[in-house]
Amino acid sequence: MPPARAGYVAPWWVSWLHRLPHRGLRLQSVPAAFRPRDADYQQSLLFLGLVSAVCLGLNLLFLTVYLICLCCCKRDQDPESKRPHSCCVTWMAVTAGLICCAAVGIGFYGNSETNDGVYQLLYALDHANHTLTGIDSLVGAWGRTLKFLQQLSGSIVLAAGGAGDVVGTRVTEPSSAPRWLAYLLFFMLVLTVCLLACLGLAKRSRCLLTTMLCCGLLTLILSWASVAVDTAAAVGTSDFCVAPDKFIMNQTESDIKVVHYYLYCDQGLSNPFQQALTVFQRSLTTMQIQIQGLMQFALPVFPTAEKDLLGVQQLLNSSETSLHQLTAMLDCRGLHKDYLDALIGICYDGVEGLLYLVLFSLLVAASFSTIICATPRCLSPSLFPWSCFAFGKSTEGSGGARGFAAPVCWEWKWSLSPSPSWCSFSPSFSDSV
Repeated sequence: MPPARAGYVAPWWVSWLHRLPHRGLRLQSVPAAFRPRDADYQQSLLFLGLVSAVCLGLNLLFLTVYLICLCCCKRDQDPESKRPHSCCVTWMAVTAGLICCAAVGIGFYGNSETNDGVYQLLYALDHANHTLTGIDSLVGAWGRTLKFLQQLSGSIVLAAGGAGDVVGTRVTEPSSAPRWLAYLLFFMLVLTVCLLACLGLAKRSRCLLTTMLCCGLLTLILSWASVAVDTAAAVGTSDFCVAPDKFIMNQTESDIKVVHYYLYCDQGLSNPFQQALTVFQRSLTTMQIQIQGLMQFALPVFPTAEKDLLGVQQLLNSSETSLHQLTAMLDCRGLHKDYLDALIGICYDGVEGLLYLVLFSLLVAASFSTIICATPRCLSPSLFPWSCFAFGKSTEGSGGARGFAAPVCWEWKWSLSPSPSWCSFSPSFSDSV
C-alpha cells in the first residue's frame, strides 16, 4: 500500500491516544485497530468508561471519609489559630471556584472545536453525496432517452455504483446539535453552582451553601460521566484516524482498484471508468458523423425526415455535454478532496475538542471536590451545625466566668423553630468531654 498522502497526516495527539492500552472487561489485551462491530473492541472502549466510574467512586469515597472525619473527630487547634485557618480555607475555596470558571472557558473552546469538526465532516459528506447524486441523475437521464445506448449506459451505471461504494452514498448524517446543547447546559450548571458558592460564602448563608453542596455533588457525577464518554469517543476516533484508508478498504466490497483510486488519487493511477467513458465518447462521435451524413445526403431525397434528424442531433449534443460533466464528476480529485476534508475535520478539530472537554471535566471535578471539602471549614458552627470546629469545652471559672478547656467537638441538637424556614435550628452544647 502506498504511503500516506501529503494532504493528511495523523496529528500527534491522535497517535498518542491510539497507543493507549486497549483492555477488555477481563483485562485481556485487545488490538487497537478500529473495529466498531467487534465485541472485544467495544469492550475496550467500555473499559475506559469503567475506569472513569472507578475514579468517581474513589472520589466520592474520599469526600465521604473526609466529611465524616471533619464532623466526628477531635481536632487539636487553638482558638487563636482558628480565624487565620478559616480565612485560608476560604481563599482555597475561592481559588477553586476561579479555576472552575476558567475550566468552563476551556470547555467552551473544546465544545466549539468539536462542533466545527463535526460540521466539517457533515459538509464533506453532503458534498460527496451531492456529487454522486448528480452522477446517478445523469446516468438515469441517459437510460431514459438514449435507448439505443442502453448497454453503454448500463456500464456507466455500474461504474457510478462502484464510485458510490467507495465513499458511501446517502450517508445518514448525525447531528451534533444535541451534544452541543447538552454541554451548554452543563456549562450553565457549573457556573450557577460557582455563583451559589460565592454568594453563600459572602453572605454566610447556610441555605445557599447547602444547595451548592447538593448541586456540586451532582456536577461532580456529571463531570466524571463526561470524562468517560469523551475519552471513549476520542480513543475510538483516534483508532480510526490513524489508518482510515485501511478500514475503508476492508469494509468495501466493491472493486479494490476503484477504492484505491479515490482514497489515494495518485497521478500514476488511471481512472477505472476511463475505458467505459472512452467507448461512450467514440459511440457518440460516430453517431454524430452518421447524422451529419444523413442530413447532407438523405434530406434532399426525404425532406420530411429533417425534424427527426434534428431531434436526434440535439439529443446527441446534450448527451455529449452530460458525458463531459460525468467525466469531471468521476475524476478522483473532487471526491478525494471531500474525503480529506472529512478526515481533517474529525481527526484534527474533532479529537482536539474532545481532549479539551476531558480537561474541562477533570478540572471541574477537582475544583468541586476542593469546594466541597473546604466549604464546611469556612463556616462557623452557628451556620453549619454538622461541621465540627475545635472549640474548647466550656468551664466555670471563679466569679461565674466561663472559659475554654481542651479542644473537643461540640454536640449539636436539632430543635423545631416556629419560623417557617427549613434552615432554622438552634444548637446546644455540653460541658463534658
